[in-house]
Order: sequence, then structure tokens, then C-alpha cells
Amino acid sequence: MPKLSKALIRLAEPDNVLVVSSSLEAGTIVEIGGETVQLARQLSLGHKLAARPIKKGETIVKYNFPIGVAIEDIPLGAHVHVHNVRSNYTQSYVIEEA
Repeated sequence: MPKLSKALIRLAEPDNVLVVSSSLEAGTIVEIGGETVQLARQLSLGHKLAARPIKKGETIVKYNFPIGVAIEDIPLGAHVHVHNVRSNYTQSYVIEEA
């Protein structure tokens, strides 16, 4: 299995997201599959980041279960959350600026 930083957990092998097991500060460097990634933003316990690049329209899989769809391309190690995923559970809204 590819190397993964201790602060990240893959809940199931098919998952394309990793779960943060402890809060990580912006700028923290993590290892995902042998690649190093510097986090652009702070991530709190339980938040997700991309285990690999995820294409717009691709299903987001967590615990081997589809939880949403990417609404934009998501690079390796990027935060995966309501700003770039349409949830399969709740209606998501996009607020357009005037």
C-alpha cells in the first residue's frame, strides 16, 4: 500500500478521499501515495482531502460509499468539502456574486 502521513486515514481501499485524524495547519506537508503535498488551508479533525486528483463530475467515495459528485477538478491533497462537491445527502447551493 502506498505511503500515507499518519494524520490521514483511508477508510476503505476504493476511497478517493482521505480523512484527517487530527487538525492540520495550513502549510503542513503530508505524504500521499509517495508524493508530498503542502496543505493550502487548515483542516480540522474529520475533514476530507483528495487521495488522488479527482475530475469534475467524478463520484466522491468515502468508506466505499458514494457521498457526492465533484463540481470542479480537485487536485491531489486538496480539501474536499461543500465548495467543490455536490452532496448526495443534502441539497447544495452555489451563491453567485453580483
